[in-house]
Amino acid sequence: MRTPLALSASRAADFRQCPLLYRLKAIDRIPEPKTRAQVLGTVVHSVLEDLYALEQSERAPERAAELVPTAVGLFYEGGGSEVVPLSGRAEFQSEVAALVSALYGIEDPRRFSPAACEQYLVTSTASGTPLHGYLDRVDVAPTGEVRVVDYKTGKPPRPRYQDQAMFQMRFYALMYQRTQGVVPAQLKLIYLRNGSWLTLTPDLATLTETESQLDSLWAEIERAGETGIFPPRTSRLCDWCNHQSLCPAFGGTPPEYPGWPGRRVIPLEVTNPAAGHAGPRSTS
Repeated sequence: MRTPLALSASRAADFRQCPLLYRLKAIDRIPEPKTRAQVLGTVVHSVLEDLYALEQSERAPERAAELVPTAVGLFYEGGGSEVVPLSGRAEFQSEVAALVSALYGIEDPRRFSPAACEQYLVTSTASGTPLHGYLDRVDVAPTGEVRVVDYKTGKPPRPRYQDQAMFQMRFYALMYQRTQGVVPAQLKLIYLRNGSWLTLTPDLATLTETESQLDSLWAEIERAGETGIFPPRTSRLCDWCNHQSLCPAFGGTPPEYPGWPGRRVIPLEVTNPAAGHAGPRSTS
């Protein structure tokens, strides 16, 4: 039996970009080759998770740098040479180290301890739209205010695309509010590549609007799933798509539709608050 679907921030973005892309990723589960940028982000996130697992006083920049070779070594033990050849290991490790070091130009990890890192949340909207995803970091101030933080290793978006970037953070804030009953006081996107960040102060009205948007999006996905009609939507992003050979817009033919796996029934307040996670992230 195929696993029922739930909506993640990345799959929501896929459907908004191109319904066929969503189908091929979430329903057909067509494998995509990993990119250097993707694995770079994965390794950097791993180092930062290990950094915050240390005692607060031990998180000096030098100690963070010591964590990098171990993380890179584990990456190669897991078959990383298929993405980054061994001949490029030194350069790759240097790039990981530079991105980790950049965090210290934004904040000092020795000054606080997160409430959670890589926290996996599973919940649903009031209307039943199933949601899930990982929060890179959750900070809770002594006075109770909550900050949800997400690290990015790529370039920050141009101003006209910043709202798209914050959509992901509003998605995370809604999940946190649904599971914990608290509206985060701040959402923070940290761009390690150039030491910049974006912040948003959400309120209940903002999250209610986000919830309505996700309900409408999920209704569209369910209608498409039941009919099997996921039309391609062309844009400049098609230049980077791995599925042009399966896309009618490029003369391709999608695989036979496997059918709609339906929705996952999710209790309203299901969460795993423990820091850390086992296995790779799932973004279906």
